[in-house]
This record gives sequence, C-alpha cells and structure tokens, in this order.
Amino acid sequence: MLEFGWINLFGAVIVTVMLIPNIVYALRTKDSVNKCKSRIMNLTEQIGRYGCMTLMWLPLLVWKFGFLNVEEMLVYVVGNLGLTVAYIIIWIPYFKRKTLGKAIALAVIPTCIFLLSGLLLRHWLLVLAALLFGMGHIYITYQNHADLK
Repeated sequence: MLEFGWINLFGAVIVTVMLIPNIVYALRTKDSVNKCKSRIMNLTEQIGRYGCMTLMWLPLLVWKFGFLNVEEMLVYVVGNLGLTVAYIIIWIPYFKRKTLGKAIALAVIPTCIFLLSGLLLRHWLLVLAALLFGMGHIYITYQNHADLK
C-alpha cells in the first residue's frame, strides 16, 4: 500500500488552488446575496465545505491513508489535476459573464474532486463530507443562479 504521512500535501495544494478564484470572486462582489432561504441546505453546504477542505489534507479517523496500488494513485493525481484545471478554466468565463451552466459546473467539479479523493483514499468521512457539500452547494448554486441562462 502506498501511504501518506499524517498530512496530504497534494490535497492541501488542491484546496488552496480551488480557494484562489473563490477569494478573488468574494473580493470583487462584496454585495453578493445568498438567495437560498433553506437553513438546512445552507448548514449542509457549510458542514460539507469545511469538512472537505479539512479532510482533503488531514486524515482524521482514517487508519491507513493511501492507495492499494500505483494505478489508484495515478487516477487520483491525474483525475484531481484534470478536474482542478477544468475548475480554474471555467472560472475565467464565469468572471466575465455568469450563466447557470457555468455556475453549476463550478459547484459540481469541486464535489467530484472531493468524492474522487475520498473514494480512492478510502477516507469515508471525506466521502460523507463531499456528499453533504455536493447536495448543499449544487442546490444553493441553482437557487442563486436560476434566473440566469
């Protein structure tokens, strides 16, 4: 088994790279309002979000943090790099013109990154956090962008 130590630097880099366009967006649009009125979905998203951001690099409640073989590690690395690049690329046109399709893609891709990582690392708490994040984030994103085409 190919194992990480007590921290996954690759996961930490992915989270950091995903945060950069989000921070830029937040600084540019200070008057942005969350149109989602469901407290449950807002809470679900936040629990999932912070859970994923932490569990991507910290193996809490995981006995072995790694891969069964080299192929799994390659799927993890290549899959996460590809999804992260796609995520950054979609931000570029989203900054210029928001559409529902781009917004949903920006909600789905991080969910896929977190799920892929959790499944391949057998980090079941990360899988649970990814499912919570995905349900909440995609729902809220749709609520906030439903009027866009």
